[in-house]
Amino acid sequence: MKKLPKSAIVIPAFNEEESVGLVIKHIPDEFRENIIVADNGSVDRTAEVARAAGATVVNAPRRGYGSACLAGIEEATKRSPEFYIFLDSDFSDYPEDMRVLVGKLLTDNLDLVIGSRMQGLAEPGALLPQARLGNRLATALLALRYGYRFTDLGPFRVIRASALEKIQMCDPDFGWTMEMQIKALRFGLRVGEVPVRYRKRIGKSKITGTLKGTILAGYKILWTLARYSF
Repeated sequence: MKKLPKSAIVIPAFNEEESVGLVIKHIPDEFRENIIVADNGSVDRTAEVARAAGATVVNAPRRGYGSACLAGIEEATKRSPEFYIFLDSDFSDYPEDMRVLVGKLLTDNLDLVIGSRMQGLAEPGALLPQARLGNRLATALLALRYGYRFTDLGPFRVIRASALEKIQMCDPDFGWTMEMQIKALRFGLRVGEVPVRYRKRIGKSKITGTLKGTILAGYKILWTLARYSF
């Protein structure tokens, strides 16, 4: 079997002690070399559970999804990976599906591959109506501006290290996924999607699980699109 290029897995986490260990446990053996959990100020045992499961834990004290991802990238960069894999810590993604994402990236010689929950098999109730509606609106506007139609802004994704360095990510919170996809199109990166499975997360979502979170996330995604489009 041909050896895979070196990877780093970045898992942002905030109060996910019940799920983060399961996420790490289900990561395929061939990707386990560099697992980094970015602890975004958890007040539970998230960091302890992640370390016990075999991950390197880094502190991301500035609250925000993007901030956690940036802290994870900073640590991962020290290991000089050829590509980065991002997935959530709530066990809604199927870590095993990273084989499909990486396979698409390598086979089609792409720079960025998004795991599409909209194209894949989602457990009933896993994707709330507001999440589906928000994705449709955001991806439609993105297509209108840049001419490429993503189907999802899902967090499960793989990107080449050279591409990640080129786009210079900076968003500290809810605009992170949109920023990456906008910049990928603006910089002419080779992009694609693959269907991924999706299940109900363990615990309550910090974004779509509350009205406030849904509104803030929606506003930030649209603001990010406007910021980079005009």
